[in-house]
Amino acid sequence: MDQGDMRNSSIVAGAKAIAGIIRSQGDRTEAGGRLTDESVAALRTGDFFGLLVPRCFGGLEAGVVDALAVIETISEADGSTGWSLMACNVGTGSAAAYLPRAGAEAVFGNRKQIPIISGEGAPKGRADREGKGFRLTGRWSYGSGVMHTEYLHTGGMVYENGTPREARTFIVPSRHARFLDNWDVVGLRGTASIDYALDGVYVPEEFTHSPNALAAEQGGDLYRIGIVGMSPLGHTGFTLGLGRRVLDEIAALANAPSGRPSPLGERGGDIAFQEAYGAAEGKYRAGRALCYEIWGDVGATLDRGEPVSSRQFTLMRLALNQLTVAVSEVCGFAHRYGGGVAIRPGILQRCVRDMMTATQHRIVSPTMLRECARELLGLSEGKVWISRGMVDPSAAT
Repeated sequence: MDQGDMRNSSIVAGAKAIAGIIRSQGDRTEAGGRLTDESVAALRTGDFFGLLVPRCFGGLEAGVVDALAVIETISEADGSTGWSLMACNVGTGSAAAYLPRAGAEAVFGNRKQIPIISGEGAPKGRADREGKGFRLTGRWSYGSGVMHTEYLHTGGMVYENGTPREARTFIVPSRHARFLDNWDVVGLRGTASIDYALDGVYVPEEFTHSPNALAAEQGGDLYRIGIVGMSPLGHTGFTLGLGRRVLDEIAALANAPSGRPSPLGERGGDIAFQEAYGAAEGKYRAGRALCYEIWGDVGATLDRGEPVSSRQFTLMRLALNQLTVAVSEVCGFAHRYGGGVAIRPGILQRCVRDMMTATQHRIVSPTMLRECARELLGLSEGKVWISRGMVDPSAAT
């Protein structure tokens, strides 16, 4: 089945079925700084932590359009939950697909439920060769979802004889880490995106993989997108969900009974508001259509067993950047017209703060937009995409 036609699949229906639970936990998630037990249990019920895990390990191995729709649905229900889900799926899915068979079996084999894996993939750690493995030390930031993990997905630079050789991704039991309670931020407060540290932890070779792998050790054609594709897939789903929620919240406010601390609740907004709302809906829906068009095309490519092209990697990032700008502007509009409601604790304020925080991620930075432009202009010929941008093929191995 063409992945571009799968948005009404049972996987997406399952996400919609638990959205009410996730939505009901939003206040507690924010207050507690992490997902609630009820939210984790609901996500477990639908196997959504295995959204990108190969079927051979009991995962859903979802098509890219299904995965996008699931993350969109959960993010619409609660931003922090959607963000945590997408971050955990990058770590869990990539470990299951790209670890050597022995390591993957040790992590995923013979389990009643799929282990959750998350962390920061940037190679901030130092990994010195030691026998048939590595001794890893470092400190990492923005470990979204790590408080729910059994293993960490964490990046390091391999050193041999004191010389840096290559970046690797290390899958390390979470019990070896020191978690630092330092997530005091404006938005996405429920993601517990804390720093963590590892001090001289030994990691066998079979618990490492290339951060730039595009060929699966386990699983099917989905894994041709690599981490380089999984990351924009997840961020796009998050931004789509949050954009829809903030538009729905401002529309609900415009239809609310009078007496609310906003003029929208008294008269449904004036002409200026109605024009701005129409423009905001159009801007959001145009961005959403572009995202699903591009990911539908990627899904069709994967269905044919073909590699994802550099242009497709460019377009998935370009669409995400365009959508992020659009949703940021939509949030600014909602904040202006939300009156007192927008500045008081509640879902409208939370959506605005969550989006402000999401815009600081490197994947939607001006640097990434310039990388897209260079490829579109034909100035990156011979280069390939990795998570930090386009590089010579030798730097991606």
